[in-house]
Amino acid sequence: MTSQRTFRHALTAIGSALLLTAGVTNVASAEPPNIPDETTAQAQLAELAVAPDGSMDGYDRDLFPHWSDQGDNCNTREAVLKRDGTGVETGTDCYPTSGSWHSPYDDETWTEPSDVDIDHVVPLANAYRTGADEWTTAQREQFANDLTDAQLIAVTDNVNQEKGDQSPEAWKPPAESYWCTYASMWISVKHKWELTVNDAEKVALTEMLETC
Repeated sequence: MTSQRTFRHALTAIGSALLLTAGVTNVASAEPPNIPDETTAQAQLAELAVAPDGSMDGYDRDLFPHWSDQGDNCNTREAVLKRDGTGVETGTDCYPTSGSWHSPYDDETWTEPSDVDIDHVVPLANAYRTGADEWTTAQREQFANDLTDAQLIAVTDNVNQEKGDQSPEAWKPPAESYWCTYASMWISVKHKWELTVNDAEKVALTEMLETC
């Protein structure tokens, strides 16, 4: 199954490259809203509380209800696919029937929505062990479906799965050119939701901002 999936991704990437060669160049990825600039991100990072990560006892993804209804037959995942894609058309159920998605994490472009995951920039499990364990279910649902800030982004599915719940000291986007933006997004989410960072995480974020 893994080899078949890798082969399918390779074929899709080749197809995207052929589109570019043919002159179809409008594949720039959309970005989540309200990504802070470097100066703002540095200021927000300085304001974050530093503490060791807490326990994962009691954690379950179901504690963070997603993907929520966003109206017009769309859930949060479908809303992000429409926002972050190029030339996206959907059926009456809001599922994309055409379009392309450029993943800034690895600079790959996909034409099948099944090849794309919606990443929680700050993973749900990371949020849980850095403060969200004390939230209400309503707060967790808002966090898991936050379309107003830089928390959700469409990226290559297996890259998102490799990330898992790791924070930046353990995982960074393969495309180093995106490290500045990724760190800014991560910081802004933790700042908005008053989540903590650990020492190694703060060092990694500081180093990533230096690439801006």
